[in-house]
Amino acid sequence: MEAIRFENISKVYKEGNMTFTALDNINMSVNSGEFVAVIGPSGSGKSTFLSIAGALLKPTEGNVYINGVNLAQLKQKELSKIRLTEIGFILQTSNLIPYLTVLDQLLVVKRMLGRIKKEDKQFAVQLLEEVGLGDKLDKYPKELSGGERQRTAIARAFMNDPNIILADEPTASLDSQRAFEIVELISNGVKKRNKAAIMVTHDERLLKYCDKVYRMSDGKLELSEKREVVLS
Repeated sequence: MEAIRFENISKVYKEGNMTFTALDNINMSVNSGEFVAVIGPSGSGKSTFLSIAGALLKPTEGNVYINGVNLAQLKQKELSKIRLTEIGFILQTSNLIPYLTVLDQLLVVKRMLGRIKKEDKQFAVQLLEEVGLGDKLDKYPKELSGGERQRTAIARAFMNDPNIILADEPTASLDSQRAFEIVELISNGVKKRNKAAIMVTHDERLLKYCDKVYRMSDGKLELSEKREVVLS
């Protein structure tokens, strides 16, 4: 099932008489259960692409469809709901709230949708157990390692049971071993819960966990042969 689709997406920035094309006519779709990587050098357009995917930025041209819904036709309040219910974000840093425990980091996301139910707490515990934090529920961010904080962020991304997971350089602040563990956890969650996931990364060693690899260069996106990318 197609979860997200990009149709002729371009993003052009204007400054005075100058124009800069960040994205140039991008077409791409990601199905449920599919883990896709987007690689490319700094300044190639990856961050702009992910911001548009996350309904944080509007394209200059083209349309983004999430579960068949054209984001261009939604009002700001509707876009906010899409971001909360349909998209889970995993960023370069965990962005945990310092005064909340690991368990509450997940429950606060659910609270944004209304009251927290008993089943919500059970689901949060289950997610944290799946990422190896079952014994850290009452710990605060300052008591966690960098890898544990990022594991918490992964569990949080799945808390509202979104259809799409977007990961922006999720291993940037981790050593190699922790990086592999984190991406494997994301991959496992995507497969187990049948989510569509897009990961932007510079680290081509992580691509073995992905189903498809796209290379971005000068705002253009092309599907790469995975084996060629890993060996390049």
